[in-house]
Amino acid sequence: MTAFESGQPTHLADHHGENLAEDLVRLRALMGRRSALGWMGSAATFALLGACGGSDSGMGAPVTVAPTPSPSPTPTATPTATPTPTPTATGGPNPVCALSPTETRGPYPADGTNASSGSTNNVLTASGIVRSNIRPSFIGSSTVAAGVPLTLTITLVNLQASCAPLANYAIYLWHADALGRYSLYSAPSETYLRGVQQTNASGKVTFQTIVPGCYAGRFPHLHVEIFATLASANNGANALLVGQLIVPASVCSAVYADTATYAGSATNFAAVTIANDNVFGDNSTTENLGRTLEVTGSVAAGYTAQVTVGINTGATA
Repeated sequence: MTAFESGQPTHLADHHGENLAEDLVRLRALMGRRSALGWMGSAATFALLGACGGSDSGMGAPVTVAPTPSPSPTPTATPTATPTPTPTATGGPNPVCALSPTETRGPYPADGTNASSGSTNNVLTASGIVRSNIRPSFIGSSTVAAGVPLTLTITLVNLQASCAPLANYAIYLWHADALGRYSLYSAPSETYLRGVQQTNASGKVTFQTIVPGCYAGRFPHLHVEIFATLASANNGANALLVGQLIVPASVCSAVYADTATYAGSATNFAAVTIANDNVFGDNSTTENLGRTLEVTGSVAAGYTAQVTVGINTGATA
């Protein structure tokens, strides 16, 4: 029988014939080497497992892998809102600390300085002339003037006192109707679109009226007379200033598109400018800007306007 067939290790078979003590020594040495190899194999296995992350058995130290930090999100800038533009008012810059030009009172003042064809040639002495709403007639008729509403605030200032407001003065306002007619003259049965008011502590008066129409040969305008007191506002001869105010061209163009209410105004307006107007044409650009109404609003909603009138107290017209 060969050593392989007997089940004995070949190196023991090679020493067959030696005593039992020697064989036992060799056997122990062989078993020691096998145990060492087995232990080394187990250690290598544990090391491999440890390198792969270990386990909860406590055998081999687990390798901790630091998590990859997530990138911080880039903050998104909040868009700045685009401001809504403020609507630009039409007309000249106000208030203007400048002397308002003296102009002709024209042929239709009804202030006692000329004759009229209506019920009176001096509406300033009539009861009811002191009023803020000048759209209705108040003598012999209650007709309300048709047209686009205009709320006009006039500020009166004193050039001899650094343009301080003038309180308790009186302002007489009058102008043409939507068809270019004047009450007590070309509309003799009417007294609309005329009125007087006393300035308040801020030098202001406010009238409710309409945008005037344009008649042939004149740029659209409103007439004013300034008096030192309400009591003296009974005749045009007492006026400290006789002036005229300009309606902005942009307002006129918009309003005169209503050819029914403002019949003829669009045609008349197309033929006139401030430069060729027989009253405004000989004034400087600065003077005309200073007396041009500063207006906001629309045809549908009506217009609101303001203007400053500057005088030297003690001056006469």
